[in-house]
Amino acid sequence: MIKYILTKLGEDWLFLVLLGLTMALVSWTMDYASAKSLQAYKWMHTELKGNVPLQYMAWVTYPIILITFSSLFCHLVAPQAIGSGIPELKTILRGVVLKEYLTLKAFVAKVIGLTASLGSGMPLGKEGPFVHIASICAAVLSRVLSIFTGVYENPYGYTDILTVGCAVGVGCCFGTPLGGVLFSIEVTSTYFAVRNYWRGYFAATFSAFIFRVLSVWNKDSVTITALFRTNFRMDFPFDLQELPAFAVIGISCGFLGAFFVYLNRQVVLLMRRPTALTRFLTKHRLIYPGMVTLIIASFTFPPGFGQFMAGELMPRESINSLFDNFTWTKIWGSTPPPGLGRSAVWFHPQVSIFIILLLFFIMKFWMSAVSTTMPIPSGAFMPVFILGAAFGRLVGEIMATLFPNGILFDGIVYRILPGGYAVIGAAAMTGAVTHTVSTAVICFELTGQISHILPMMVAVILANMVAQGLQPSLYDSIIQVKKLPYLPDKYNIFVEDIMVRKVKFLSPQTTYRELVHLLESATLKTFPLVDSKGVYVCFFIFQSVTDCDSNTDESSVWSVQIKDWEEAELDKPIDIDQIRIDPSPFQLVERTSLHKTHTLFSLLGLSHAYVTSIGKLVGVVALKELQKAIEGSTRSGVRLRPPLASFRDKKKLNKGNTLQ
Repeated sequence: MIKYILTKLGEDWLFLVLLGLTMALVSWTMDYASAKSLQAYKWMHTELKGNVPLQYMAWVTYPIILITFSSLFCHLVAPQAIGSGIPELKTILRGVVLKEYLTLKAFVAKVIGLTASLGSGMPLGKEGPFVHIASICAAVLSRVLSIFTGVYENPYGYTDILTVGCAVGVGCCFGTPLGGVLFSIEVTSTYFAVRNYWRGYFAATFSAFIFRVLSVWNKDSVTITALFRTNFRMDFPFDLQELPAFAVIGISCGFLGAFFVYLNRQVVLLMRRPTALTRFLTKHRLIYPGMVTLIIASFTFPPGFGQFMAGELMPRESINSLFDNFTWTKIWGSTPPPGLGRSAVWFHPQVSIFIILLLFFIMKFWMSAVSTTMPIPSGAFMPVFILGAAFGRLVGEIMATLFPNGILFDGIVYRILPGGYAVIGAAAMTGAVTHTVSTAVICFELTGQISHILPMMVAVILANMVAQGLQPSLYDSIIQVKKLPYLPDKYNIFVEDIMVRKVKFLSPQTTYRELVHLLESATLKTFPLVDSKGVYVCFFIFQSVTDCDSNTDESSVWSVQIKDWEEAELDKPIDIDQIRIDPSPFQLVERTSLHKTHTLFSLLGLSHAYVTSIGKLVGVVALKELQKAIEGSTRSGVRLRPPLASFRDKKKLNKGNTLQ
């Protein structure tokens, strides 16, 4: 009874609670540490006010130290911690084994490196890397809890664990469990097992709850509330006549999101070209992140060019100010109202608010695209989120200028809310870059208001429609650039290209001698049973060598007679009725595509399948063959590595039986 309870606890509840609690603590600790780092950064800048050269030195040196530390630490501890982690997880969830990506070393490197990156003030995100961190935590916890269960033994149970880890990663990153689960499904899964739905929601909700409770405990907020809470009016948040403007935001963000992916990929490809410069930067790994940080910090320096693009605002400050309730075009040039707070940074006495927002968007656009290529743990979700918010705010301020008194409809005047446009822009831009629609759900969870969910969904869907026709998602783009072994969506690789053709089988004519030899020479636990040498009736046979051995431990008087009797028995056909048989093993045909085969293996949890042609057994495919095929697939989905092509070579078929 105790063992049963422990098994159930280890399998579901205990695992989910521990995962949620651990990730909430990690997320809050990282946020706390990075917030203190940014606080020290701003304190230095303020204390040196009046001495511009020293201010500049402090402004650029601080992030350079943190970024170079992050790059060096990850390079020395676990290079797998570099980057987002979502592209690699997509690859792992497709059935490919990437070494060292889900180890404790990678966890430590990712957490410390990401904390340093976020504390530098550079335009970098947390969500992508945190999905990787949560998946590592889920993998490690599954190993620990394997003393209660066998979850780690089944490769597809392991996939379920990683799927839950992805959901928790997004959920506790911003305290958005609903959008977190949906986003994790969209970005990492080709299919999603419904049995994991409650697990994902339970773990993500528990983790998000603990994350927000810790914020209250630390007095960051008065009560459990949204991370970027807005206060838009709920009675008439927008008018239907504004929908065309929201549609324009969606379509524009689709084009801008596609261009962001293109720009990011071109920067990475440029750095991978075999030139003297790239060879030099590869040899001296810290120069590239150091130079990128120096350039970005120089542009954002507040007394310099930064004063024209709100350069002194840190990422979260930018979001809070872009989402505020004030209409900036009405405030500019007059006395700032009380409660404006950090939004006052957007105002410059000589420069229009439109120019400030436009410069902010243009500068942050290329800065975000370039900074996410640095060899450090970093994500693009938050920088793109800020870009979308800035673009939406720009459109909202333009609308507020075109309709200064609001929009008149049915005798009621509806005032334009530029902050609402910013929320819609943020959702549309992130949706366009990631090719997801769940960003709309994440946005209303982040802001705590569902008032703009309709225009938000319209904008996100339009942005996706445009972006998907122009570019792959950012994560698929990285997969292509890194040439990760990822199953192509094309269907021109078939089972016959990868199957093992020389299959060891049994038939009613098989003798006990042949069976003993087969069991002694193979490590397999199952064999196909055919009704003749040509026609396939495949059953599973569970046997062992000892089952077929006769008892020879008799007195020496009868040894000769017994040996003769054994020889005679071994030459007799096997008795099918004495063998355990599975009458319905899974079967494929030769022209089943690799894509369909992978889907069937994943959905049904198969370890192997037999291949038939008009009832004839022609081959077998196991997880090992499937994995090799996925790893050998190129971007075009046509070419396979020589080891796979060699399955067609009869000279190499003797090495082929890998069914296990």
